[in-house]
Amino acid sequence: MKYKNIELKWLGHSGFLVQNGKVIYIDPFRIGTELPEADIILITHSHYDHCSIEDIKKIAKDGTIIICTADSQSKFRHIDLKIDLKLIEIGDKIELDEGNLKIWAVPAYNINKSFHEKAEDWVGYILELGEVLIYHAGDTDNIPEMKHIQEIDIALLPIGGSITMNAGEAANAAIVIKPKLAIPMHYGTLMGNEEDARTFVKYCNTGGIETKILEKS
Repeated sequence: MKYKNIELKWLGHSGFLVQNGKVIYIDPFRIGTELPEADIILITHSHYDHCSIEDIKKIAKDGTIIICTADSQSKFRHIDLKIDLKLIEIGDKIELDEGNLKIWAVPAYNINKSFHEKAEDWVGYILELGEVLIYHAGDTDNIPEMKHIQEIDIALLPIGGSITMNAGEAANAAIVIKPKLAIPMHYGTLMGNEEDARTFVKYCNTGGIETKILEKS
């Protein structure tokens, strides 16, 4: 998908490839082998379907910057490359590419489930790429902090239910955030299906939110 000067591809589950001159991955999981080498990889938390060393090895190179939460860092000892590992906490901002890329870590957690507890300090990300803001929510419910996430161009929201928001809850989150475009994720692999994606679109459209279901790349 092309959005202004950004190329965005859904790699399945919560994985995305963002390209704007730099090659940026978020939570790659069960990805193919014919993908460009990563300049930057963002990891939201340590669960195997978000911090998959097997998949990271497919795209990492010497000099790849990997940004992750502290609980993920020990996994990277299994990568035999000269990676640049940067730890991030909620509220941190990292600037890269001479300030042309800004990355914020924002909260991601469950409200009425125990899979992603608030005390873990796991994250979602806001990426500022020039004039484009992309929000990757990570594994989360519709949390109160979302009301502070505004002026987003593209919101990537989990819809699979069970351990994150379901389709209706994610649509309600989109209505709070008011992105220019909402895209569903975290479905079609371990939980959730295409019907959930269609339900998300229906509820978002009822709330005046433009949506797009991406085909898996």
